[in-house]
Amino acid sequence: MNQKIEKVKQETEPKRRIWKNAFQAFISGGLICAIAQAFIDLFQKVFGLEKDLANNISVAIMVFLGALLTGLGIYDKIGQFAGAGSLIPITGFANSMTSSALESKSEGLIQGVITNMFKLAGSVIVVGVVSAFVVGTIVFVFKGLFG
Repeated sequence: MNQKIEKVKQETEPKRRIWKNAFQAFISGGLICAIAQAFIDLFQKVFGLEKDLANNISVAIMVFLGALLTGLGIYDKIGQFAGAGSLIPITGFANSMTSSALESKSEGLIQGVITNMFKLAGSVIVVGVVSAFVVGTIVFVFKGLFG
C-alpha cells in the first residue's frame, strides 16, 4: 500500500526548479544590491559625501523604496519572481515590516500597525543584535590576542 502511495505522490508532486530559482534569487538579490551600491557611489562621487554618510543615506533610501514598493503592491511581484533574492537585502526587511503593518491597519494604529509590525521583524532584529554581539566579541578577543 505504501509503495502505491509513494508512486502516486511522485507522479503528482510538482517538480522543483531548484537551479532556476537559485539563479533568479542570485540575480535579483544582486541587482538590488547593485542599485544600493549605485546610490553609495552617487553620494560619494557626485555629492562628495564621506563613505559612512553615503552608506547610511543609501540604506535609508533602500528601506524607503522597499516600503514604498510594498505599499504599491510591486514588491510582492518582485518577490514572486526573485524568491529569496528579495528577502536577503534590507529591502526585504522593509517589505516584511510594511506588509505586517498593512495587514493590521484595520485594527487601529497602536493595536494593529505598531504592535503587529514588529512581530515578524522582531526576530530579525534580535538575531541581528545577537550576531553583532558575537562577531564583535570574537573580533575584540582576536585583536587583543594577535593585535
